[in-house]
Amino acid sequence: MKKDFAVHILNKVRDDYNYIAPDFSNTRINIWPEIAVLFDYIKKSDKVLDLGCGNGRFVDIIKEKGGEYFGTDVSENLINIAKENYPHESFQTTESLKLPFSDNCFDIIYSIAVLHHIPSKDFRLEFLQEAKRVLKLGGLFVLTVWKPKDKQERFLKAKFLLKKVFGLAGGLDFRDVIEKWFGNNKGERYFHCFSEMELTKLVRKAGFEIEKSGIIKNEKGNRENLYIIAKKT
Repeated sequence: MKKDFAVHILNKVRDDYNYIAPDFSNTRINIWPEIAVLFDYIKKSDKVLDLGCGNGRFVDIIKEKGGEYFGTDVSENLINIAKENYPHESFQTTESLKLPFSDNCFDIIYSIAVLHHIPSKDFRLEFLQEAKRVLKLGGLFVLTVWKPKDKQERFLKAKFLLKKVFGLAGGLDFRDVIEKWFGNNKGERYFHCFSEMELTKLVRKAGFEIEKSGIIKNEKGNRENLYIIAKKT
């Protein structure tokens, strides 16, 4: 993906999430049970960054574990909702690739369902390296990305290839998707469909040591996410 188009998509992601913020927040009231286990890595008094915090739904579980909470997101409207929900916590609207924190600041960083919204290989690597910069030596970076069901992923790949053949893919890369937001809201969302290998290679390239990785599913098996627990060494 060319840089100027990647910048366009990065701005579009921000604008789209600002547009769908109320609807999106209403679908993210509770923590998905399969995600909750990832917060067992928090130790008492850890300084925790919720990178891409949305409406702040992870505040309670981070505080329950004894962590000191900080939340950032590119969407000003989602940050405003987070501030309304948790007026005593620290939230900031930030750029995706530039964080307003000093080096070696946090004990642990969570980035739940965020990386797949970052366009282009270069920007995704930059996103991870910026997270690494503000993470303390030996600190953990916990991230998840969406994993479409196999049938859905095959459909999305075929759809992209058809668009590419007919010159309708624009500047998107292979495995990139722009889809309509569900419901009455007419917003869109860009995301990249990661493979497990692609994700692990990217995290290692950013300089992290991978402690654990895999797929987490809900009980019904109709929702899957790739996850990685990585360490700054």
